[in-house]
Amino acid sequence: MKIVHIVAFTLLVIGGLNWLLFGAFGWDISAWFGGMDALVSKTIYILVGLSAIFEVLTHKGRCRECGMAKGMQSGMGN
Repeated sequence: MKIVHIVAFTLLVIGGLNWLLFGAFGWDISAWFGGMDALVSKTIYILVGLSAIFEVLTHKGRCRECGMAKGMQSGMGN
């Protein structure tokens, strides 16, 4: 499961950098692969989207920050 997390996280970083470059400079990474309509670009976008869904569904169980916050919240009322 760790390798799936690493791949998903890497794809999310690529997607995030793509949005940064597009927002700041109007440049899209998919242009390297033949534009947004190219099969390679569509595949990358689908994988980034699936990675986001995977991370949303599995994040809280693995995240040390979320685990600490949960523990801190339950300890505050004691």
